[in-house]
Amino acid sequence: MNATHDSATFRFGPLRIAAVAALLLGALAAGVMVATSSDRAQSRVAAATPSAPASAAPASAEELAAAPVANVTPFTCGASKLSVATAPAMANINAVRTGSHAGYDRLVVQFSGRQPGSIEIKPQSTATFLGAPSGQPTRVAGALGLKVVLNVADMHTAYSGPRVFKTDYAGLRETRVIEDFEGFVSLGLGVNGSNCYRAFVLSNPTRLVIDVQKS
Repeated sequence: MNATHDSATFRFGPLRIAAVAALLLGALAAGVMVATSSDRAQSRVAAATPSAPASAAPASAEELAAAPVANVTPFTCGASKLSVATAPAMANINAVRTGSHAGYDRLVVQFSGRQPGSIEIKPQSTATFLGAPSGQPTRVAGALGLKVVLNVADMHTAYSGPRVFKTDYAGLRETRVIEDFEGFVSLGLGVNGSNCYRAFVLSNPTRLVIDVQKS
């Protein structure tokens, strides 16, 4: 009887050991798979998490292009003139944009080709501008003014957008087309606080940039 029992133990013992070993190996493999899947999921979450707040927007191409020129262009509170020796027969305006930035508000006047031969900018003590050729006064928002005269230019051939630009900016309050007649385009800028400014021209595309200094 004992011999029979010992023989059975010898015969089935290895099978039991093998079964237990298989179960242990299966559990270990499952644990490795769970850990690997968890690590991969964590990697995906880490990769999808932005390093900066979602509200942080990159600087526009226009801002990046203007930065080097703006840094060396001083603000002035007097009249100034931008001119070039070679200019087109007519400088066609095709876009107008505004923007607000730390320390200044910006007006951008874009051309479909080259800039006009002469651009004059004159600060004035009121935000009332005399229209041409009628001579009728036009009042725009703001306490002070900047008058921009472009010669020889056109704002109706390549441009069909608005002619009044009202903002909620602290400095530049409103821009309005005062004149667009026989090669002259005049813009009236109504500002608060200060009518000191800096002006320069950028290329690709050609555009006039006027920064109104915030007080």
